[in-house]
Amino acid sequence: MRIYNPDEATLEALRGSNIEVILGVPNDNLQSFTNAGAATDWVNKYVKPYSNDVKFKYIAVGNEVHPGDAGASSVLPAIQNVQSAISAANLQDQIKVSTAIDSSLIQNSYPPNNGAFTDAASGFISPIITFLSNNGAPLLANIYPYFSYTGNPQSITLDYALFNQQGTNDAGYQNLFDALLDSIYAALEKIGASNMQIVVSESGWPSAGGDAASVDNAATYYKNLISHVKSGTPKRPNGPIETYLFAMFDENLKPGAETERHFGLFNPDKSAKYQLTFN
Repeated sequence: MRIYNPDEATLEALRGSNIEVILGVPNDNLQSFTNAGAATDWVNKYVKPYSNDVKFKYIAVGNEVHPGDAGASSVLPAIQNVQSAISAANLQDQIKVSTAIDSSLIQNSYPPNNGAFTDAASGFISPIITFLSNNGAPLLANIYPYFSYTGNPQSITLDYALFNQQGTNDAGYQNLFDALLDSIYAALEKIGASNMQIVVSESGWPSAGGDAASVDNAATYYKNLISHVKSGTPKRPNGPIETYLFAMFDENLKPGAETERHFGLFNPDKSAKYQLTFN
């Protein structure tokens, strides 16, 4: 599972659960984490005391930070300082430190082989990728066919976005998820990171609040996604693809578009919105 800040009640609940965890450093912490002491204090408070019986897998330092954001220049030094603190705690073999991007950093995403980081993103992401590569860490990426489809419904079909298309398109793709993911792999290749692995740190479909947002479409997306990620993509055929479903619960207080409040697999009363299996 992925949690976006170190909630101590959640960390206590995870003790002994054997559930692998992505732990997030919130974006509003990035600037303070350019101070090595602040990063070390955070690791010593929220990671080290739990590390014996909570299976931390990744620390996501920042989520969907864009090159023009106020915290953009802080991402790399924050990652470096968290990595140093993890190494000082002798946890570097257990926990990999990374950051989560979204597909807005990619241009020329179709056909996927043409994918490249935008000029603005390239200077921001390249040194981060170099650091991740040197430490054997994957890049985390949030992949949302829903937003690509609703942003361009004239050229993307709903079946292609929901994994329902029969046969491949001119670029050799049968679904939008693979195309988006492979466009990031292509961008990584263009900056010399062809061996970098991507973990899909978010993917989901809203059940209400916007175009094509319905319980039926969301159920179809999640079921097909779970089935699909057991195999790879055309560029990386040797799966499975490590993927995190977004999100556990609907977030009724979340700001932004109405769809943002309807990504939960569960309703606020803890009842399941969909009948999903992971076998």
